[in-house]
Amino acid sequence: MKERMLVLENGRVFYGNGFGSRAQKIAEIVFNTSMVGYQEIMSDPSYCGQMVVMSYPLIGNYGLTDDDYESKGIYFSGFIVREYNDNPSNFRFTKTLGEVMEDNNASGISGVDTREIVRIIRDEGSMKAMICDASRNVEECVAQLKAAKLSTRQVEEVSGKKIWFSRTRNPIYTVVALDCGIKHNIINCLNKMGCNVVVVPYNTPKNVVMQYRPDGLFLSNGPGDPENVKEAIELVRQMKGVVPIFGICLGHQIIGLAYGAKTYKMKFGHRGGNHPVKNLVTGKVEITSQNHSYAVSKESLEGTGLILTHINLLDNEAEGMADYENRVMSVQFHPESAPGPQDSGYLFGQFIELMKAAGGNKNAQENRY
Repeated sequence: MKERMLVLENGRVFYGNGFGSRAQKIAEIVFNTSMVGYQEIMSDPSYCGQMVVMSYPLIGNYGLTDDDYESKGIYFSGFIVREYNDNPSNFRFTKTLGEVMEDNNASGISGVDTREIVRIIRDEGSMKAMICDASRNVEECVAQLKAAKLSTRQVEEVSGKKIWFSRTRNPIYTVVALDCGIKHNIINCLNKMGCNVVVVPYNTPKNVVMQYRPDGLFLSNGPGDPENVKEAIELVRQMKGVVPIFGICLGHQIIGLAYGAKTYKMKFGHRGGNHPVKNLVTGKVEITSQNHSYAVSKESLEGTGLILTHINLLDNEAEGMADYENRVMSVQFHPESAPGPQDSGYLFGQFIELMKAAGGNKNAQENRY
Protein backbone atom coordinates (compact mmCIF):
# COMPACT_ATOMS: atom_id res chain seq x y z
CA MET A 1 0.00 0.00 0.00
CA LYS A 2 1.27 3.46 -0.98
CA GLU A 3 1.87 5.46 2.20
CA ARG A 4 3.30 8.75 0.95
CA MET A 5 2.43 11.15 -1.81
CA LEU A 6 4.13 13.84 -3.84
CA VAL A 7 1.90 16.78 -4.67
CA LEU A 8 2.98 19.34 -7.28
CA GLU A 9 1.87 22.94 -7.37
CA ASN A 10 0.12 22.29 -10.70
CA GLY A 11 -2.17 19.73 -8.99
CA ARG A 12 -0.46 16.54 -10.15
CA VAL A 13 -0.21 13.79 -7.51
CA PHE A 14 2.09 10.76 -7.31
CA TYR A 15 1.73 8.02 -4.69
CA GLY A 16 4.69 6.02 -3.40
CA ASN A 17 6.56 4.61 -0.42
CA GLY A 18 8.48 6.70 2.07
CA PHE A 19 12.09 6.54 3.22
CA GLY A 20 14.14 8.86 5.38
CA SER A 21 12.21 11.27 7.59
CA ARG A 22 8.43 11.10 7.91
CA ALA A 23 8.21 14.89 8.11
CA GLN A 24 6.05 16.82 5.66
CA LYS A 25 8.20 18.90 3.32
CA ILE A 26 7.48 21.82 0.99
CA ALA A 27 10.26 22.92 -1.37
CA GLU A 28 11.10 23.75 -4.96
CA ILE A 29 11.24 20.55 -7.04
CA VAL A 30 14.14 20.12 -9.49
CA PHE A 31 15.70 17.17 -11.31
CA ASN A 32 19.23 15.83 -11.67
CA THR A 33 20.40 13.61 -14.56
CA SER A 34 23.48 12.11 -12.84
CA MET A 35 23.78 8.32 -12.72
CA VAL A 36 25.87 8.38 -9.53
CA GLY A 37 26.71 10.90 -6.83
CA TYR A 38 23.56 11.05 -4.71
CA GLN A 39 25.68 11.52 -1.56
CA GLU A 40 27.41 14.53 -3.11
CA ILE A 41 24.02 15.90 -4.18
CA MET A 42 22.38 15.60 -0.76
CA SER A 43 25.38 17.22 0.97
CA ASP A 44 25.78 20.05 -1.57
CA PRO A 45 24.57 23.29 0.11
CA SER A 46 23.46 24.57 -3.30
CA TYR A 47 20.36 22.33 -2.97
CA CYS A 48 19.14 24.18 0.12
CA GLY A 49 15.37 24.71 -0.14
CA GLN A 50 14.94 22.11 -2.90
CA MET A 51 13.81 18.51 -3.31
CA VAL A 52 15.53 16.54 -6.06
CA VAL A 53 14.10 14.08 -8.58
CA MET A 54 16.77 11.64 -9.76
CA SER A 55 16.27 10.70 -13.40
CA TYR A 56 18.46 7.60 -12.96
CA PRO A 57 16.11 4.95 -11.52
CA LEU A 58 18.17 3.07 -8.88
CA ILE A 59 19.25 5.15 -5.86
CA GLY A 60 20.79 4.04 -2.57
CA ASN A 61 22.52 0.93 -3.88
CA TYR A 62 26.04 1.87 -2.72
CA GLY A 63 25.08 3.58 0.54
CA LEU A 64 26.95 6.53 2.02
CA THR A 65 30.55 6.77 3.21
CA ASP A 66 32.11 9.05 5.79
CA ASP A 67 34.64 10.47 3.31
CA ASP A 68 32.41 11.54 0.42
CA TYR A 69 30.32 14.36 1.87
CA GLU A 70 30.60 17.75 0.14
CA SER A 71 29.83 19.66 3.35
CA LYS A 72 29.22 19.12 7.04
CA GLY A 73 25.44 19.29 6.63
CA ILE A 74 22.48 17.90 4.67
CA TYR A 75 20.62 20.89 3.26
CA PHE A 76 18.14 19.56 0.72
CA SER A 77 14.53 18.81 1.68
CA GLY A 78 14.04 15.46 0.00
CA PHE A 79 14.63 12.86 -2.71
CA ILE A 80 12.14 11.57 -5.27
CA VAL A 81 13.33 8.27 -6.80
CA ARG A 82 12.00 5.41 -8.88
CA GLU A 83 13.64 2.55 -6.96
CA TYR A 84 15.18 2.95 -3.50
CA ASN A 85 17.71 0.32 -2.36
CA ASP A 86 18.13 -0.05 1.40
CA ASN A 87 20.67 -2.90 1.21
CA PRO A 88 23.85 -1.31 -0.19
CA SER A 89 26.63 -3.33 -1.81
CA ASN A 90 29.81 -1.33 -1.14
CA PHE A 91 32.68 -2.23 1.18
CA ARG A 92 33.16 1.46 2.07
CA PHE A 93 29.59 2.28 3.11
CA THR A 94 28.89 3.22 6.73
CA LYS A 95 25.19 4.20 6.60
CA THR A 96 22.26 3.81 4.26
CA LEU A 97 20.80 6.77 2.42
CA GLY A 98 17.54 6.46 4.37
CA GLU A 99 19.34 6.49 7.73
CA VAL A 100 21.21 9.70 6.95
CA MET A 101 18.07 11.37 5.61
CA GLU A 102 16.15 10.40 8.74
CA ASP A 103 18.94 11.75 10.95
CA ASN A 104 18.84 15.06 9.04
CA ASN A 105 15.05 15.45 8.69
CA ALA A 106 15.00 14.99 4.90
CA SER A 107 12.02 13.15 3.40
CA GLY A 108 12.04 10.69 0.52
CA ILE A 109 9.49 8.99 -1.70
CA SER A 110 10.10 6.01 -3.99
CA GLY A 111 8.05 3.95 -6.42
CA VAL A 112 6.87 6.96 -8.42
CA ASP A 113 7.22 7.56 -12.16
CA THR A 114 10.30 9.78 -12.15
CA ARG A 115 10.35 9.94 -15.96
CA GLU A 116 6.95 11.62 -15.98
CA ILE A 117 7.90 13.97 -13.13
CA VAL A 118 11.09 15.03 -14.93
CA ARG A 119 9.08 15.64 -18.10
CA ILE A 120 6.59 17.82 -16.19
CA ILE A 121 9.41 19.94 -14.76
CA ARG A 122 11.09 20.15 -18.16
CA ASP A 123 7.87 21.25 -19.89
CA GLU A 124 6.36 23.48 -17.21
CA GLY A 125 9.44 24.57 -15.25
CA SER A 126 10.47 24.20 -11.64
CA MET A 127 7.64 24.61 -9.15
CA LYS A 128 6.78 24.07 -5.50
CA ALA A 129 6.06 20.54 -4.33
CA MET A 130 5.13 18.68 -1.16
CA ILE A 131 6.01 15.25 0.21
CA CYS A 132 3.43 14.21 2.80
CA ASP A 133 1.27 11.40 4.13
CA ALA A 134 -0.93 9.80 1.46
CA SER A 135 -4.02 10.23 3.62
CA ARG A 136 -4.03 14.02 3.27
CA ASN A 137 -6.63 15.84 1.19
CA VAL A 138 -5.06 16.71 -2.16
CA GLU A 139 -6.98 19.95 -2.67
CA GLU A 140 -5.84 21.19 0.74
CA CYS A 141 -2.25 20.30 -0.14
CA VAL A 142 -2.40 22.21 -3.43
CA ALA A 143 -3.86 25.27 -1.69
CA GLN A 144 -1.12 25.06 0.94
CA LEU A 145 1.51 24.86 -1.79
CA LYS A 146 0.18 27.87 -3.66
CA ALA A 147 0.18 29.91 -0.45
CA ALA A 148 3.65 28.79 0.67
CA LYS A 149 6.49 31.31 0.56
CA LEU A 150 9.91 29.77 -0.01
CA SER A 151 12.97 31.22 1.70
CA THR A 152 15.09 33.83 -0.07
CA ARG A 153 17.87 33.64 2.54
CA GLN A 154 19.40 30.32 1.56
CA VAL A 155 22.99 31.60 1.44
CA GLU A 156 22.65 32.96 4.96
CA GLU A 157 21.34 29.55 6.05
CA VAL A 158 24.22 27.51 4.60
CA SER A 159 27.20 29.85 4.98
CA GLY A 160 29.58 29.25 7.86
CA LYS A 161 29.22 31.66 10.76
CA LYS A 162 32.92 31.77 11.67
CA ILE A 163 36.21 32.10 9.83
CA TRP A 164 38.18 28.85 9.54
CA PHE A 165 41.37 27.66 7.87
CA SER A 166 42.35 24.81 5.58
CA ARG A 167 46.14 24.64 5.40
CA THR A 168 48.47 22.69 3.14
CA ARG A 169 52.12 21.67 3.31
CA ASN A 170 54.65 24.10 1.86
CA PRO A 171 52.03 26.72 0.90
CA ILE A 172 52.72 29.08 -1.97
CA TYR A 173 49.59 31.25 -1.92
CA THR A 174 46.91 32.42 0.49
CA VAL A 175 43.36 32.40 -0.88
CA VAL A 176 40.35 33.87 0.92
CA ALA A 177 37.27 31.83 -0.01
CA LEU A 178 33.88 33.48 0.40
CA ASP A 179 31.58 30.77 1.75
CA CYS A 180 28.18 31.01 0.06
CA GLY A 181 27.75 27.24 0.51
CA ILE A 182 31.22 26.03 -0.42
CA LYS A 183 31.88 22.38 -1.28
CA HIS A 184 34.77 20.61 0.44
CA ASN A 185 36.26 19.41 -2.83
CA ILE A 186 36.79 23.00 -3.97
CA ILE A 187 38.90 23.65 -0.89
CA ASN A 188 40.75 20.37 -1.50
CA CYS A 189 41.58 21.46 -5.06
CA LEU A 190 43.00 24.77 -3.84
CA ASN A 191 45.02 22.99 -1.14
CA LYS A 192 46.49 20.59 -3.72
CA MET A 193 47.54 23.59 -5.80
CA GLY A 194 49.63 24.92 -2.90
CA CYS A 195 47.09 27.32 -1.40
CA ASN A 196 46.35 27.94 2.24
CA VAL A 197 42.60 28.69 2.27
CA VAL A 198 40.90 31.10 4.67
CA VAL A 199 37.16 30.36 4.54
CA VAL A 200 35.05 33.38 5.53
CA PRO A 201 31.27 33.95 5.82
CA TYR A 202 29.40 35.25 2.77
CA ASN A 203 28.96 38.75 4.26
CA THR A 204 32.60 39.37 5.22
CA PRO A 205 33.62 42.96 4.34
CA LYS A 206 36.76 43.98 2.45
CA ASN A 207 38.68 45.21 5.50
CA VAL A 208 38.40 41.77 7.13
CA VAL A 209 39.37 39.97 3.91
CA MET A 210 42.46 42.16 3.55
CA GLN A 211 43.62 41.34 7.09
CA TYR A 212 44.72 37.96 5.73
CA ARG A 213 46.79 39.59 2.96
CA PRO A 214 45.30 37.30 0.31
CA ASP A 215 46.94 36.50 -3.00
CA GLY A 216 43.50 35.72 -4.43
CA LEU A 217 39.78 35.81 -3.67
CA PHE A 218 37.56 32.81 -4.40
CA LEU A 219 33.74 33.04 -4.64
CA SER A 220 32.00 29.74 -3.98
CA ASN A 221 28.92 27.97 -5.22
CA GLY A 222 25.69 28.34 -3.26
CA PRO A 223 21.89 28.26 -3.39
CA GLY A 224 19.23 30.75 -4.43
CA ASP A 225 19.03 34.02 -6.32
CA PRO A 226 22.41 35.78 -6.66
CA GLU A 227 20.73 39.18 -6.39
CA ASN A 228 19.98 38.37 -2.74
CA VAL A 229 23.70 38.15 -1.89
CA LYS A 230 24.30 41.90 -1.96
CA GLU A 231 27.25 41.81 0.46
CA ALA A 232 29.18 39.50 -1.86
CA ILE A 233 28.36 41.61 -4.92
CA GLU A 234 29.69 44.70 -3.17
CA LEU A 235 32.84 42.85 -2.08
CA VAL A 236 33.64 41.95 -5.70
CA ARG A 237 33.20 45.58 -6.74
CA GLN A 238 35.67 46.65 -4.07
CA MET A 239 38.17 43.83 -4.65
CA LYS A 240 38.24 44.00 -8.47
CA GLY A 241 41.76 44.87 -9.51
CA VAL A 242 43.11 44.47 -5.97
CA VAL A 243 43.73 40.68 -6.13
CA PRO A 244 42.84 38.00 -8.70
CA ILE A 245 39.28 36.69 -8.34
CA PHE A 246 37.85 33.29 -9.31
CA GLY A 247 34.15 32.42 -9.04
CA ILE A 248 32.30 29.14 -9.52
CA CYS A 249 28.52 28.70 -10.01
CA LEU A 250 26.84 31.27 -7.70
CA GLY A 251 30.23 32.99 -7.53
CA HIS A 252 30.13 33.31 -11.33
CA GLN A 253 26.71 34.98 -11.13
CA ILE A 254 27.84 37.31 -8.33
CA ILE A 255 30.78 38.46 -10.45
CA GLY A 256 28.42 39.15 -13.34
CA LEU A 257 26.14 41.29 -11.17
CA ALA A 258 29.11 43.14 -9.67
CA TYR A 259 30.18 44.16 -13.18
CA GLY A 260 26.69 45.35 -14.12
CA ALA A 261 25.51 42.29 -16.07
CA LYS A 262 22.05 40.77 -15.54
CA THR A 263 21.01 37.37 -14.21
CA TYR A 264 17.76 35.48 -14.73
CA LYS A 265 16.05 32.36 -13.40
CA MET A 266 16.08 29.48 -15.86
CA LYS A 267 13.00 27.43 -16.64
CA PHE A 268 14.31 24.30 -14.91
CA GLY A 269 18.03 24.88 -14.48
CA HIS A 270 20.99 22.62 -15.15
CA ARG A 271 21.74 19.70 -12.82
CA GLY A 272 23.81 16.71 -13.80
CA GLY A 273 27.26 15.48 -14.76
CA ASN A 274 26.94 15.41 -18.53
CA HIS A 275 26.61 18.98 -19.83
CA PRO A 276 28.77 19.81 -22.89
CA VAL A 277 30.46 23.21 -22.65
CA LYS A 278 32.61 24.77 -25.36
CA ASN A 279 35.73 26.64 -24.30
CA LEU A 280 35.73 29.63 -26.66
CA VAL A 281 39.42 30.28 -25.99
CA THR A 282 40.70 26.81 -26.94
CA GLY A 283 37.80 25.62 -29.08
CA LYS A 284 37.60 22.37 -27.08
CA VAL A 285 34.41 20.85 -25.68
CA GLU A 286 34.36 19.84 -22.01
CA ILE A 287 31.86 17.54 -20.29
CA THR A 288 30.90 19.35 -17.10
CA SER A 289 29.08 18.92 -13.81
CA GLN A 290 26.36 21.50 -13.17
CA ASN A 291 23.89 22.58 -10.51
CA HIS A 292 22.18 25.95 -10.85
CA SER A 293 18.80 27.62 -11.34
CA TYR A 294 20.10 31.06 -12.36
CA ALA A 295 22.32 32.20 -15.22
CA VAL A 296 24.11 35.31 -16.46
CA SER A 297 22.56 36.90 -19.55
CA LYS A 298 25.08 36.89 -22.42
CA GLU A 299 23.52 39.97 -23.96
CA SER A 300 24.06 41.95 -20.77
CA LEU A 301 27.85 41.45 -20.82
CA GLU A 302 28.39 44.14 -23.45
CA GLY A 303 30.12 47.16 -21.99
CA THR A 304 30.76 45.55 -18.58
CA GLY A 305 34.42 44.69 -19.11
CA LEU A 306 33.67 40.96 -19.03
CA ILE A 307 34.07 38.72 -22.07
CA LEU A 308 32.45 35.34 -22.68
CA THR A 309 34.91 32.41 -22.39
CA HIS A 310 32.62 29.34 -22.23
CA ILE A 311 29.20 28.52 -23.63
CA ASN A 312 26.74 25.65 -23.05
CA LEU A 313 26.17 23.66 -26.23
CA LEU A 314 22.69 22.51 -25.17
CA ASP A 315 21.07 25.92 -24.79
CA ASN A 316 23.74 28.53 -25.57
CA GLU A 317 23.86 29.71 -21.95
CA ALA A 318 26.88 31.69 -20.69
CA GLU A 319 29.19 29.26 -18.88
CA GLY A 320 32.33 31.32 -18.34
CA MET A 321 33.54 34.93 -18.23
CA ALA A 322 36.79 36.81 -17.75
CA ASP A 323 38.22 40.28 -17.22
CA TYR A 324 41.87 39.73 -18.10
CA GLU A 325 42.93 43.29 -17.25
CA ASN A 326 41.80 42.91 -13.64
CA ARG A 327 42.60 39.18 -13.41
CA VAL A 328 39.01 38.06 -12.83
CA MET A 329 37.61 34.75 -14.10
CA SER A 330 34.51 32.65 -13.49
CA VAL A 331 32.66 29.56 -14.69
CA GLN A 332 29.07 28.46 -14.21
CA PHE A 333 29.93 24.76 -14.03
CA HIS A 334 31.86 22.83 -11.34
CA PRO A 335 35.50 22.14 -12.32
CA GLU A 336 36.18 20.47 -8.97
CA SER A 337 33.80 17.66 -9.96
CA ALA A 338 35.80 16.97 -13.15
CA PRO A 339 33.50 14.33 -14.71
CA GLY A 340 35.73 14.06 -17.78
CA PRO A 341 36.81 13.04 -20.30
CA GLN A 342 38.35 16.54 -20.43
CA ASP A 343 39.40 17.40 -16.88
CA SER A 344 38.13 20.93 -16.19
CA GLY A 345 40.35 21.13 -13.09
CA TYR A 346 42.77 23.13 -15.26
CA LEU A 347 40.78 26.20 -14.26
CA PHE A 348 42.29 26.09 -10.78
CA GLY A 349 45.68 26.14 -12.50
CA GLN A 350 44.65 29.27 -14.39
CA PHE A 351 43.69 30.91 -11.09
CA ILE A 352 47.16 30.03 -9.75
CA GLU A 353 48.74 31.64 -12.82
CA LEU A 354 46.73 34.82 -12.24
CA MET A 355 48.01 35.01 -8.66
CA LYS A 356 51.55 34.32 -9.83
CA ALA A 357 51.32 37.06 -12.47
CA ALA A 358 49.99 39.45 -9.81
CA GLY A 359 53.12 38.89 -7.72
CA GLY A 360 51.56 36.54 -5.17
CA ASN A 361 53.15 33.97 -2.84
CA LYS A 362 55.02 36.26 -0.43
CA ASN A 363 52.33 35.89 2.22
CA ALA A 364 52.01 32.12 2.23
CA GLN A 365 55.78 31.71 2.28
CA GLU A 366 55.72 33.40 5.66
CA ASN A 367 53.36 30.54 6.67
CA ARG A 368 51.30 32.92 8.78
CA TYR A 369 47.93 31.20 8.50
